[in-house]
Amino acid sequence: MAHVLVIGGGVGGLATALLAARRGHTAELFERDARAPGTALDRDFFGWHRPGVPQATQPHALLGAARTVLRDDLPDVHAEMLRLGARERHELDWFDVRPPERPGDEDLVMLLARRIVLESALAGALRAEPGAVMHHGEPVTGLMAEPAGRAIRVAGVTTQAGAYEGDLVVDAAGRRGGIERLLGAAGCRPPVVERHRTGLAYFCRWYRLPEGMEEGPRRPWTVTGGTFAGCAVFPADNRVFAVTLFVHTRDTTRSALRDPVVFEAAARAFPPGAAWLDLGAAPLSGVLATASLDNRWSALADERGPVVTGLVPVGDAVAHTNPTLGQGTSLALWAARRVARTAHRDPGSDRFAAEYHAWAVRTLKPWFDFQVVADAAIGERFATRTGRTGTAREVAALFECALEDPEVMRARARVRHLAELPERAYADPEVRARVARWLAARPGFAPNEVGPDRAEWEKLTALC
Repeated sequence: MAHVLVIGGGVGGLATALLAARRGHTAELFERDARAPGTALDRDFFGWHRPGVPQATQPHALLGAARTVLRDDLPDVHAEMLRLGARERHELDWFDVRPPERPGDEDLVMLLARRIVLESALAGALRAEPGAVMHHGEPVTGLMAEPAGRAIRVAGVTTQAGAYEGDLVVDAAGRRGGIERLLGAAGCRPPVVERHRTGLAYFCRWYRLPEGMEEGPRRPWTVTGGTFAGCAVFPADNRVFAVTLFVHTRDTTRSALRDPVVFEAAARAFPPGAAWLDLGAAPLSGVLATASLDNRWSALADERGPVVTGLVPVGDAVAHTNPTLGQGTSLALWAARRVARTAHRDPGSDRFAAEYHAWAVRTLKPWFDFQVVADAAIGERFATRTGRTGTAREVAALFECALEDPEVMRARARVRHLAELPERAYADPEVRARVARWLAARPGFAPNEVGPDRAEWEKLTALC
């Protein structure tokens, strides 16, 4: 078995260390923040300043792919999340009567929870794991490395407290973790980075439903997008939910959305925002903004092979995806599970590094590419305020048809929950025929018409 050193104590790092320890390895986790997630959820979520994790207070979608890893590999963590207030929602519950079940439907379930609920459950399990040690307030400052053929072999990490040897180092420090600097200082060739700017800015505000109201409305559908702005509602744990607005980073109304009065007026202009805000929910936060997000693929291999051995990336360190599709946690858990299952296979070797890279390209990269295409379409639509013809119209028709047709909804849900890639799910002849019939019955269908027009939006955002 291997001794695994994990850099970073977010979701990917906690899961990697825990899964590795559960597979018989030993694990040490290093996190720069001196504070660890606890069970005081509201205090940690709203009061914990985490500059290294700017997405921590943004809504998270825990898709069926993430839930499956938790259910199958970490059932105690899954159970603890439910105990802490997380809820589950099956995608096919959109319909008043759920359609007859088919194999695979059991995976189309969303875990509704804030990120802190997952972190708390993971951290609690890791603290109790005999084969794991957590070093909080001890950031990694360097790598113990030496030349090994065409690559540099990493054999441990250094911190201000000393040096730690390990069989495998896992970079779970995210896109801002500084691994490129550490690799460069160790003499490695640079990673191969693919970056796609999204041009989207997000504004969210958190609320709690009134006492005695455990759930909000099932309809309208929680995501609505126009040609220049969109609105999404994210139900979470303990009657908490977030309303999110997203616009293009070049939109002149963007800064006005930071004002709570403007934000709520703009959110109410979309059916999901109005439906939830009309419930009398109490606000729990100001308007939280984030922007300048990109889709970033970072490969520790080039045309010559691995640039480093003894070190692999998980989570945002390998595939940072924009949150529009909510894929990040699922991809991180997939990578953590892969590390835990294979860390005994000579983890410092060229072969291990090459096989991990090949697995990531085969398993993670297709979903990264799907995210890039989806975000490019949204960004272009918001920037140009068009998208009513051609492919955009067909895609919108598929999504609208799914709200009425259980078979199309099932295909959409399989893509949404990372169970099947879109080029396969949407190519099914029966799905294509159903969407074509739906569209033929609506010759005047124009996508993205729900929500305010531009003139109304300008008025709403001028309130401040």
